[in-house]
Amino acid sequence: MTDDLQKFLDELRSRLSIADIIGQKVKLTKRGREYIGLCPFHHEKTPSFTINESKGFYHCFGCGAHGDIIRYLMDAEGLPFMEAIKKLADRAGLPMPVLSKESQEQSQKRKSLYEIMDMAAAFFEKNLRMPIGAAGLRYFKEKRGLSDDIIRKFRLGYAANNNGLKTLLLSKGVAEQDMVDLGLVAVPEDKNRPSHDFFRDRVMIPIMDKQGNVIAFGGRIMDNSQPKYLNSPETPIFNKRRILYNMTYAREPAYQKKRLIICEGYMDVIALDSFGFDYATAPLGTALTEEQILEAWKVCPNPTLCFDGDNAGIKAAIRSIDRVLPILRAGYSVNYIFLKEKKDPDELLHTLGPQVFEQYLQRAKPLVDILWHKCKMNKDTNTPEQKALIEKETFEEVGKIKDPQIRNYYAQEMKQRIYYTFGRGAQIKKQQNEQIKQPTETPKTNPKYAVKSAAAYNYVKKPPLNDLDLRSIVAAMILYPELIGKYAERLTSFEIGHSVMAKILADIIEINEEDEHLDSEILLEKIKLNYVGEVADLWELNMYRQQKLSMAELNSQIDKNLITIQLKQIDIDIKECITSMQKNPSDLDEINRRYQKLLQERAELLAKQE
Repeated sequence: MTDDLQKFLDELRSRLSIADIIGQKVKLTKRGREYIGLCPFHHEKTPSFTINESKGFYHCFGCGAHGDIIRYLMDAEGLPFMEAIKKLADRAGLPMPVLSKESQEQSQKRKSLYEIMDMAAAFFEKNLRMPIGAAGLRYFKEKRGLSDDIIRKFRLGYAANNNGLKTLLLSKGVAEQDMVDLGLVAVPEDKNRPSHDFFRDRVMIPIMDKQGNVIAFGGRIMDNSQPKYLNSPETPIFNKRRILYNMTYAREPAYQKKRLIICEGYMDVIALDSFGFDYATAPLGTALTEEQILEAWKVCPNPTLCFDGDNAGIKAAIRSIDRVLPILRAGYSVNYIFLKEKKDPDELLHTLGPQVFEQYLQRAKPLVDILWHKCKMNKDTNTPEQKALIEKETFEEVGKIKDPQIRNYYAQEMKQRIYYTFGRGAQIKKQQNEQIKQPTETPKTNPKYAVKSAAAYNYVKKPPLNDLDLRSIVAAMILYPELIGKYAERLTSFEIGHSVMAKILADIIEINEEDEHLDSEILLEKIKLNYVGEVADLWELNMYRQQKLSMAELNSQIDKNLITIQLKQIDIDIKECITSMQKNPSDLDEINRRYQKLLQERAELLAKQE
């Protein structure tokens, strides 16, 4: 089998031009025997991406990306190996060989099952345009507001209340047992009664695999009868735990835009697509599974889970946490949005429009926020015992994370939230809020404490910039040198320390002063001269390359991080002021001036954060 595969791949490479394939998405210029262009795998202004047509490989001298035509398709479109070669084989006009362990007979059987399902889909599509399907067409067009183009794209159809599909398939020579195995025909418990069509008097939504093969159906009733949805059972070609509806069409736009929506139902997906959100998917009648999350991560590292804002939606979101936590890995997570007013995406889009939905996407909450909400949701927090219980259950949840590095970061984050919600931090926060409401009020002092020099309270502490935040800023500046000038002066207001990253930051700023039109690749090479090992370990570079953030998104991300650091330091300084007011009444005026200034700074930062 290995030899057959290798021969097939060699034939594939010989038939296709790597420059033609890459040139579909990358503007290439021929230089001698090679082609050159901007690298599709990282941000650059000066071309460093080359293609050697005669040798059949590409290489980027900037980010090190290297490979052949198959590797390019896997990396550029997020395709698994077999899907990449299938796509190339179709383009080359080569039939795919049997590359799995299944026999030729099994392979042919699977192909015939796909053909039967395609016949069923075509039958339902035709019904929708016939007088018998008039109610179904009205449902799609009038109630759901779908265009003919969307109806055709998703192959929507109608199943009449008769045995029309069974009759058709029998006339085509399809065995009744195959119909039963595929969930198209149901067999009554009463053996004296004949089998009948499984789907009756429902609009039909075909479910496809990533190759576009119809593998199952969802049928929706057109009134308020129950069950609202009827889905195909598990079959030899359909495993509902592994499939996300519409990944067929959503995969490529999701990979390109680094956006993937996972909502609750088929009709939400179709509605989102009709309003321009062509990267929406949905589970198939079950709660989101680990397999589906892993499938989503192949095209988008941070998909957004979209839930209705009612209790059922919140419970579904809470259940999803148990699926995600154990499989979290660096750079991969999920975000959440909850639609208010008990609207689903379909209703919201038709009543409030796509701009409102886009605002929801922009304000998506990270997993850590939803986990914290889960841990304290509907819990009594009036006694120390109840607070201790919440803390215990919180760290039990964190313990579900298998990746030790991510688990440690979550533990740190939860300790901080517990401190600022239940601990001493909550008291400080309460005092701060009261002072913001009444900024002229001075806390009471106790004259029995010792006197301290007022000059000590005029010192403004710099917030410390930890190594993790510094690494992120350094990586962003290397890839986007235009950030250097914007943040260089601002960073002087932080305590940076003397780490290697601090030295790299200083060098970056110095290099930028010498060349205001600095190119990312040139900057990277200059930094590597003195810090090649540190740059190799700077995983944040690949993170930013994969995210492909806009400049506005990068600025927003850095600004939010810096504001968060400043707020933490201000909270510490305010706490010290409150303590000093009690201990040193003779310095009250100086301390109070400092205190009021801190409150003002904090209010200004909070306003910027919103």
